[in-house]
Amino acid sequence: MRDVLLKYAEKYETTQFLNGDPSWFMHQVAGRENQETMAFLASCLSYGSRKQFLPKIQMLLDWSEGEPYLWVREGRFMKQFHEDDTTCFYRLYTYSIMYQFLCVFRQLLIDYCTLGNYVHQNATDGLTAVNAICSYFGSRGVSVVVPKNTQSACKRVCMFLRWMTRINSPVDLGLWADFIDRRSLIMPLDTHVVNQSLRLGLLTSKTASMTTARNLTRSLAAVFPDDPLRGDFALFGYGVDENKS
Repeated sequence: MRDVLLKYAEKYETTQFLNGDPSWFMHQVAGRENQETMAFLASCLSYGSRKQFLPKIQMLLDWSEGEPYLWVREGRFMKQFHEDDTTCFYRLYTYSIMYQFLCVFRQLLIDYCTLGNYVHQNATDGLTAVNAICSYFGSRGVSVVVPKNTQSACKRVCMFLRWMTRINSPVDLGLWADFIDRRSLIMPLDTHVVNQSLRLGLLTSKTASMTTARNLTRSLAAVFPDDPLRGDFALFGYGVDENKS
């Protein structure tokens, strides 16, 4: 199993991984503030079918004209999203819900300048970073977009933290590596990852919870002790190649 994971991590953590992945969008903007903001927006929309949510993320990138940080902080999103618009934007997210979410995000940027500054002041590792992000948005009534606590696996928040923290990667940006240790990150967990992990003997539970995510992270740390979330690419690659066979 260890050899399998090492092989797939090496094979799939490449620039080609970005094609068709939501992480691609954070590489389309310039500057730390824009990359961080675009990454967070992309992560928040990354659920369901990629064919459906990738075009929605592209809409945000287009509307922001390559400046997502100012688009949020200066309230430019109010041209596209309105408080009383209850039509669907994407799945559970109406235009009104997106408006509320972006208003909360805007206030965070006004108060802390960047999401990274907020996390730096309120977290010391991967788990407390997940909790800090969930607590901020959840306590302000936008738990439809960001989980209100860490009882669930918080897959999208964990994925965002992977993007922000891991260094020496052609995919992840590593912008927060100076205050979040990549060894403390938690594996982004969804049904696909659970199924692959069960097949490889990395998990015994089918429940997609934070406890399961942390257990899987510990299992991956036995293979990748300095960088457990390198296993995210390994499990992705294993699933891709297994589906081909």
